[in-house]
Formats: sequence, structure tokens, C-alpha cells
Amino acid sequence: MTTTRGLRSIAGEEPITMLTAYDAPTASIIEEAGIDVILVGDSMGNAVLGYDSTIPVTMDDVASRTGAVARATEDTLVVADLPFLSFGADEAESIHNAGRLLKEEGADAVKIESGDHTVALTEALVDVGIPVMGHLGLTPQHVNELGYARQGTDREAAESIIELAEAHEAAGAFALVLEHVPANLAAAITDRLEIPTIGIGAGPACDGQVLVITDVLGLDDWSPSFSEQFGDVGAAIHDAVAAYRDAVTAGEFPADEHSYVEEDLEGVADVGGEKSSGDK
Repeated sequence: MTTTRGLRSIAGEEPITMLTAYDAPTASIIEEAGIDVILVGDSMGNAVLGYDSTIPVTMDDVASRTGAVARATEDTLVVADLPFLSFGADEAESIHNAGRLLKEEGADAVKIESGDHTVALTEALVDVGIPVMGHLGLTPQHVNELGYARQGTDREAAESIIELAEAHEAAGAFALVLEHVPANLAAAITDRLEIPTIGIGAGPACDGQVLVITDVLGLDDWSPSFSEQFGDVGAAIHDAVAAYRDAVTAGEFPADEHSYVEEDLEGVADVGGEKSSGDK
């Protein structure tokens, strides 16, 4: 079973693998494939809930899907995202929301999009027994401020990210996601930190990698340049649905093997006598 402590122990020894999941069947497949960490990301907003960003995702959305993933897995570390405005404004509410994902839904840890305002919160969460994964670089919950542009591209911005990474490690974070930052910046942060870094669009030097499952499976019409489609599940689903449609319209499904006839009900159509002239 993967734990936060175990994740730290393998950092630098072997690459850490992480994927997002938002439902039980997908989570079960991911675990069977041997992935170390499942992130129940607020990326569900774009990936499965039909939103244009992660901003509308609610605590109830994340809680429901975290429970589904946790119930479908035994050995994989399940990390749940804290969605927009569920943390950072009030410390007590932030702790309550994070604790709910562990206590009620079965998550092993939470991830928070990090900044100056989350250093003290990280320490507070860890102090009450809630493991925290930080997230620096491109933080999609700040899309209205930053857009989706690469972060840390000048010296001042890079130094700020390095300082925040070190601050969150000191506050007790067990791992750190680095998203859409220059590969050499991610390499420098990975070299400085003792906790593992997990990259997404951050180059190969991180201790691990994470991608959104719909990008990996080829279920999206568009995916970011730093992702890769490792299968064309979308085409397979389309073919299966089209085959079902054709079988139904051709009268080929359901066939005899899909139905059951109860012999004791032979002649049941005659029960009750003939229909009246008003029946349809």
C-alpha cells in the first residue's frame, strides 16, 4: 500500500506515477495498472463536469467523487483536491473541509493550490493529522488572474516559486506538484527539496509525473501541449455505442440469449379478458 511516507522514501529511487480519477471504475483500472497515486482533481470541472474551468467545482463535487475513488481502491494513495474557495479564507473552515475528505470520504491526503497564503495553512493541516500535497507554478484556480500561461519564466518569478516550495516543505507538505514551469526550474526545485516533486509540464527531472486521465485516454477534443494521448479510448467508446445503436435499430438486440421466458406466464396476455373498444 502506498503511503505518504512511502512516497517520500521512493523519491529519487524510482519515478512516482500519478493520474487523476473521478469515478470508481476508472480508479479500479488505474490501481490494477500499478499507478502509485490517484488525484481526485478539481480538473473534474473541465474533464467530466462540462465546465470551462475548475472555478465552479464545489466541495460536494469533490467529496462525492473522492468517496467513489476511495471505495474502489485499496493500495493506491488517494489525494483529493480542495476546490476554489474551500480553503484559504478561514482557517477553521479550511481544516473542516480538508478533514471531511479524509474522515467522511476516505482520502489519504489533500492537495491545495499553494501560495504565500497557504504556508501557515499547510502547517495547521499537518498539525491536526491531514497530509498536504502542495501545488506551485500554474495554478488553475487562479485562471482569472494568471490565465494558463507557463509560470516561473523570469528570474524573479522563478526565485519566488523556489522560496514557496521550500516554505511549504518546511511547513510539512509531503510532496509538491509543479505545473507548467520551465524544466530547469523544476530540476532546481527537485534538487533543493527532500520531499518529492511531481511534474505536469515541468520536464523529466521531477521525482514523478501526473496527467489528467482524460488526456491519457484520448477522451478530450483538446489537451495541453505538455500532455500525451496514450490511447484512443474515445474512438473505442464511439464504436461501441454505434454498434449498440445499429443492433437495436436492426432488431438484433436483445436476442434470445438476452431474454428470459417464464413458462408459468404462458397465456398471460389473455388474463383479464379482451380489451374494451376504448383501450389503446
